[in-house]
Amino acid sequence: MKRIDAISMIARKAEEKNSLIVANIGYPSRELHDLKDKPGNFYMLGSMGLSSSIGLGLSLAVPERHVIAIDGDGSVLMNMGSLATIAHQKPENYLLVIIDNGTYGSTGDQPTATSLGTDLGAVAKGAGIDEVHTVDNEDDLEKMLKEVDRGVLVVRVDPGNASVPVICLSPEEIIERFMTECARPSE
Repeated sequence: MKRIDAISMIARKAEEKNSLIVANIGYPSRELHDLKDKPGNFYMLGSMGLSSSIGLGLSLAVPERHVIAIDGDGSVLMNMGSLATIAHQKPENYLLVIIDNGTYGSTGDQPTATSLGTDLGAVAKGAGIDEVHTVDNEDDLEKMLKEVDRGVLVVRVDPGNASVPVICLSPEEIIERFMTECARPSE
């Protein structure tokens, strides 16, 4: 399974639940934008390692909305402390999806520690997160996305980036439309 396939499935879940999405920097944001651009998507353009933290803060600030953060293995490795904070806050409305391709996909596919055996699902459990699931194929991902609305979902995918254009929105446009969507009551 490719990352763009996983992101497509996550975007469908977000559409069904009217979820806000915080997307990791680089290609994950570009892929989401190309697949399903909407005001409820926050595309990170330059803060590697913070998608999980921004998603958590958003879930706490807007508890009536469901929040999905899409993060990468390299980014979570940079900010593993966020897993402990997520564990202690226990937001019911927050799902962190870690897309683990074993590489730093946006900077040239250099290997991450997960390609050497680091298990981010085990790290999340060790941090105290109760609901942690790991999948490595589309059928299991589809099943988990139907069953799971909170906690951590590690999705193992093949390395590689889809050929998608750069996001055409300015940072100001991204944040303004996202803030407007966050202020809108949930359906």
